[in-house]
Amino acid sequence: MTTPVIELRDVRRAYDDGPPALHDASLTVLPGEAVAILGPSGSGKSTLLNLIAGLDRPDSGTVTVAGVRVDRLGEAASARYRRAKIGMVFQFFNLLDDLTVADNVVLPAQLAGMARAEARKRAAELLGALGVDRHADTYPGRLSGGERQRVAVARALVNRPPLLLADEPTGALDSASGEEVSALLAELNADGQTIVVVTHDLALAKSCTTRTIRLVDGHVDDDLTAGTAR
Repeated sequence: MTTPVIELRDVRRAYDDGPPALHDASLTVLPGEAVAILGPSGSGKSTLLNLIAGLDRPDSGTVTVAGVRVDRLGEAASARYRRAKIGMVFQFFNLLDDLTVADNVVLPAQLAGMARAEARKRAAELLGALGVDRHADTYPGRLSGGERQRVAVARALVNRPPLLLADEPTGALDSASGEEVSALLAELNADGQTIVVVTHDLALAKSCTTRTIRLVDGHVDDDLTAGTAR
């Protein structure tokens, strides 16, 4: 039996006195899947992402990612978990403008304890594979949005994480750059990378994922293939 990369069971998370951001949410993602999490603002998408990434804890229920009980981790262990198990791509790239492209990619590898020479080699391989190796010594501010997002993907993959999380990865890009990044995510998944994309964009979900999960008012409303999502 295949062990899931992500397994959430009966997860609840509430803030202050408002309604729960997530309520009795259960979700399983298998290795090699590309899953889109869709839903309007306030549906629980960000909360779900933060729980999977170990940035937040549920009030009840369990969160297991790549064999790790994420809901049981303390702050230091959560940081180690993210370095080893999770690659994250954000809407606004979150690159460090005072570091070169290569140094941005190398940084998480060195924080995880990878030898500098090995980290440099891995970064060069990724930048080449993603078509931005010519910018290795350039600072991020000189790149286009699409190029910066490719660098961000390289940084996310440098530690070979079993799971790539993408939070609105095309939200800050023009249409052409967005299509390039969407195609890149599809290519990565075709090569076996497990991906979860959190988005409100159904077109993105259809173009780079094979399964769509809709959140409504904090619970899973639909679990469909991207091609049949409503």
